[in-house]
Amino acid sequence: MYLRNRLNSHNFAYYVLAQPEISDREYDTLMQELLKLESQYPQFADDLSPSCRVGNDHNEEFTQEKHIYPMLSLGNTYSKEELLDFFDRINKSLNGETVEYVCEYKFDGVSISILYKQGKMIRALTRGDGEKGDVVTANIKTIRSIPVLLQNSGYPDEFEIRGEIYIPRKDFERYNRLREEAGEEPFANPRNAAAGSIKLQNSAEVSQRPLQCFMYYILGENLPYTDHYEVLKQAAHWGFRISKDIRKCTTSKEVFDFIDETRDKRNMLDYDIDGIVIKVNSFSQRERLGYTAKSPRWAVAYKYPAEQVKTRLLSVDFQVGRTGTITPVANLDPVQLGGTVVKRASLHNAQQIKLLDIRINDMVTIEKGGEIIPKITATDPSSRTVTSMPLEFLTHCPECNTPLQNNEGEAAVFCPNQEGCPPQIKGRIEHFISRKAMNINAASATIDLLYIKGIIKTPADLYRLKKDDLTGLERWGEKSAQNLINSIELSKQTPYHQVLYALGIRHVGETTARKLAQHFPSVELLMNARTDELTTVEEVGETIAQSIVEYFGKPGNRQLIEQLKSAGVALTAGKQERESDLLMGKTFVVSGTFHRFSREKIKETIIQNGGKIAGSISSKTNYLVAGENTGPKKTAEAQRLNISVISEDDLIKLIEKTAE
Repeated sequence: MYLRNRLNSHNFAYYVLAQPEISDREYDTLMQELLKLESQYPQFADDLSPSCRVGNDHNEEFTQEKHIYPMLSLGNTYSKEELLDFFDRINKSLNGETVEYVCEYKFDGVSISILYKQGKMIRALTRGDGEKGDVVTANIKTIRSIPVLLQNSGYPDEFEIRGEIYIPRKDFERYNRLREEAGEEPFANPRNAAAGSIKLQNSAEVSQRPLQCFMYYILGENLPYTDHYEVLKQAAHWGFRISKDIRKCTTSKEVFDFIDETRDKRNMLDYDIDGIVIKVNSFSQRERLGYTAKSPRWAVAYKYPAEQVKTRLLSVDFQVGRTGTITPVANLDPVQLGGTVVKRASLHNAQQIKLLDIRINDMVTIEKGGEIIPKITATDPSSRTVTSMPLEFLTHCPECNTPLQNNEGEAAVFCPNQEGCPPQIKGRIEHFISRKAMNINAASATIDLLYIKGIIKTPADLYRLKKDDLTGLERWGEKSAQNLINSIELSKQTPYHQVLYALGIRHVGETTARKLAQHFPSVELLMNARTDELTTVEEVGETIAQSIVEYFGKPGNRQLIEQLKSAGVALTAGKQERESDLLMGKTFVVSGTFHRFSREKIKETIIQNGGKIAGSISSKTNYLVAGENTGPKKTAEAQRLNISVISEDDLIKLIEKTAE
């Protein structure tokens, strides 16, 4: 224990306090001594030993687990006027109470959520879809600025802490040089490098990446203080790395001062930030403010205006997506933008090209939309020369030469050759196997290879794959082939609503697929539904309804459904779609803010027990679940129609009473 404690203390001094107490050589000597002792006496192994920082050579498949508290995103503002609106909403919701705000850097890295119990790291999850994330505990243990054992005392028995993993700029440059010297492709930017690193399946390799982490948010019961600022300060006492550039403010002027000061020095920081996060400090005020479906009402991110540069447009490629949509992509004279070299940028569609009057060899203005995706925002007609040429949008598909079409009211142009256009075929299969769809563990390169070899042409072909089909391919062995076969077999357990999403019906996303599954509990009912029946489903309008009718009107798609059904894929709502039928036949409208649960959690509870969610009050509504600040019009309409108005507690009692 002495050696482990000593190494933990040196880790904290070096990686958190930035005050090393011994040389790197002395530290390495101590670590080698510990590794030697642990090898000699394996009976004293400990998952929380400092030796876990070096990782291991075992490849691990990531599993997914549910977050204790959903990882919501933040609303964004891009101007001080929008930020003033945020302050006004807070003041009105809190009836003019005094409000303190905490301003923090918005780190440009990768989010992580870590669970601690009795001072020990138990589990680390990526953000994932906000509800579930990948378990990456072994990789996170290799990051030396994150404690595996907490220091001192006063921490809750159990809590989650969230932070941002990043790579310092100087370390990123050094690491990229090493990759180039080794003949490897350099990373595009520190954020991509950090994201790729924590998803490596070999923690020993992760330990070689120069990852760091700042913590910024603690959730749990029995926190030692009633406000965010003091809890963060205390977290530093427990061994967490908390940014020193945090400011508590009581006026909008103080917040704006922090924003302006940070803007002036952000390029001098050793890490990337893309804005400032402003949070209400008081936990009790946060509870009263509540949440929307996607974000907390008590916090917002102020994003700095996107950096812009000018460069020359050299040529344009036209790419075909899985739904046939044609996307023009500009090839540019390489230029530095936001810390990365930009060579390509999106042109979106034909309307955008026409609107901007974009021509080949033009000087164009590039910016990063949300500082992530480069896009062309303007041209400079004054700099045109005789070499500038008008850009003509394609009339035929660049992959299969089919005449392009576009639907009335839509800007996108698409190739209608769904069954014969290679990028569409491969794109649909890649979408089908994606994590939020069937979650089949295969890379896009695998799909490309299987398609080129003529082994698969539709998603249903995956379920006819045999191990022998794979082991004869280059770089495929017995183990990798069996892993893919096992993953395909496991996908047959995928819930019906995810299968609907996996089909890749134009305009049908995850949420719409779930609502369709609730309304049409078998694929036969959905396939035969008329447009007017489809539009009765919440969030399904004329465009989506028509897209669904067109999809199932094609013989090839109906054949695909039959093949998937024969393979054993779930195409009927079953128990996996819900916990019970206790609320079956009941329609609920949920409005306002709640204390015990988020609004999204209440909706999920209703759906999981067989109920339906509607967006507005009607004669078909059975209950209005009303929280604080429920719209008076909804309440009045419910009373007029004699609809029961219940609280979140009443809802739980209703479920419990129905279950009796």
